[in-house]
Amino acid sequence: MSAAQAIALSPERLSVTWEDGESSVQAATLRRACRCAPCQSARLRGTPAEVDGAVQLVDARPVGHYAVQLTFSDGHERGIYPWAYLANLTRGSSMA
Repeated sequence: MSAAQAIALSPERLSVTWEDGESSVQAATLRRACRCAPCQSARLRGTPAEVDGAVQLVDARPVGHYAVQLTFSDGHERGIYPWAYLANLTRGSSMA
């Protein structure tokens, strides 16, 4: 999977431009899919974090050439979303 060519952040969703098209995903979906250790551990225990459907994206920062780190309105900012993982999330939730 190649890196995203561009990302656009709005409070409600993240849109990604790939070599072969565009896709997007809602902020709440991204927050529920966080890959940080505490979130993954909670999902494995069967007790995933309850995420308010109104959670918003606040910031997106590149992590090298392989991922993006997202910050949410609930203060969560630990998750790093590799491009391949993000492609699966956004293409599965695309509004197009």
